[in-house]
Amino acid sequence: MDYQHPRIAEIYEIANPRAQDTDFYISLAGDRPSTVLDLGCGTGTLCCALAERGHRVTGVDPAAAMLAVARLKPHGEQVEWVESSAQLYRSRRRFDLIVMTGHAFQILLTDDDTLAVFETMRRHLNEGGKVGFETRNPQLDWAREWSARSPATHIVRGEKVLQTLKVTDENDEFISFQTSYRFPRETLTTSSTLRFPSREHIEALLVRSGLAVRNMLGDWDGGPFQAARSREIIFIAVSNG
Repeated sequence: MDYQHPRIAEIYEIANPRAQDTDFYISLAGDRPSTVLDLGCGTGTLCCALAERGHRVTGVDPAAAMLAVARLKPHGEQVEWVESSAQLYRSRRRFDLIVMTGHAFQILLTDDDTLAVFETMRRHLNEGGKVGFETRNPQLDWAREWSARSPATHIVRGEKVLQTLKVTDENDEFISFQTSYRFPRETLTTSSTLRFPSREHIEALLVRSGLAVRNMLGDWDGGPFQAARSREIIFIAVSNG
């Protein structure tokens, strides 16, 4: 996903308001102040909500434009913001909770990238800490659902922006699509590919990385994962040694 352009980062912030997933990860952090690492933090909605509750938060994202939006949010000054990919992030700090939210996991298009992110998580996890992330269930027809929701209209700084999405390819685990943002005086277009790995494949990669699945959920209310109908595959993992 390409969120390097400031105007697209602004649209992302408007199109992705706080929702159930944010509340879920806040509850995962618990009530007592803890250290939290958010990999692929985007515009920082979760980071700032956690900081407001007294947690010590580090937000990591490769897109400077997304971090620029995050820094301006309430409680943004309490968060450590780091411009980096999740694969390459390194710190001497260790964390009680490490998350990757907003389906950012699905931009990892190869096993090597996924293993690199899991290594980042394992390396930075405190003893007794946990990892949380989610991916969309590949059994559902996401391409059809996204096409049915297009176009969408957003108001950005008083201007109407028309967002359209066109699926360009479906191949095994991958869906590619083109998103256009039509402003009054310009149109911006991005091309993206997401991966939809199976639950079993992700579990195998976690084991290879020294992480163990402690819980697997199918929705933000904490319901169990059901392969035929759950929209999400939500993983809670811990260190395996």
